[in-house]
Amino acid sequence: QFPAAGALVAVPHARVPASEAVRTSVLTGARSGELDEEDPRREVVRAYAPYGLIVLIFSVAQIPVVKDRLAGATRTFDWPLLDVAAPNGEPVGANAFTWPVVSTGGTLVLFAGVATAAVLGLRARTAAGEWLATVRELRFAILTVTSVLALAYVMNLSGQAATIGYAVAAAGAGLAFLSPVLGWFGVAVTGSDTSANALFGALQVTAARESGLSPDLLAAANSSGGVLGKMISPQNLAIACAAVGLAGREGDLLRKVLPWSLGLLLVMCLIVVGQSTFVFGWMLP
Repeated sequence: QFPAAGALVAVPHARVPASEAVRTSVLTGARSGELDEEDPRREVVRAYAPYGLIVLIFSVAQIPVVKDRLAGATRTFDWPLLDVAAPNGEPVGANAFTWPVVSTGGTLVLFAGVATAAVLGLRARTAAGEWLATVRELRFAILTVTSVLALAYVMNLSGQAATIGYAVAAAGAGLAFLSPVLGWFGVAVTGSDTSANALFGALQVTAARESGLSPDLLAAANSSGGVLGKMISPQNLAIACAAVGLAGREGDLLRKVLPWSLGLLLVMCLIVVGQSTFVFGWMLP
């Protein structure tokens, strides 16, 4: 006898591979039975170890005594062949570069990575190979971020950012609503909130001063809006898909996260508008 139409048929040993089940769950949001299999407690601890170590190291680095000791390694030097003067003839601060050798976030993450390799019992050769593979995978993203930072230096020192800021200030009170959108767009294109802040930060401050808004508010709005653009940045989509074995499915992931990014951006814009008025103005320092 054959089963009725629409009936479920159990086929022995016909199981979807765990990797496929995980991939399906990532894209659809559906819970997979493969994900519910109980893992040994040791493996769970190992899985959470990298995140715990990052939190621990960054927390310790903020202790005043430790923070001062780390800051002692900071080095400052003048950029070769760079001699930019302000309108009053004085050299601008950007001629000198401050390099926080140890206290910078990247170095602390590197420390966390070394500690994670030790906790997981990885050989130094294996850990170094993974690090090099990660750098190779992110090589174009690194090139993009450094290029945008270089462009930001040129725009800020040449006065281009200030000139654009004066033009943007014509939006008046509407600038409070558009400010997070600018940061969102910058990160969506560059993939880096740091790059978007460097590129548009001075522009936002100049526009805020010209329109009578709080420079602190618009600078923060640029950064906050940028965070919401992280999830749709091509670089981040590529990294996320590669990490879970979904290379080539970046478009599918983008369709899933884009509505959330736009919805959260709208909420952020409304919050910034409220903070620019008496409604939420009390939240500003």
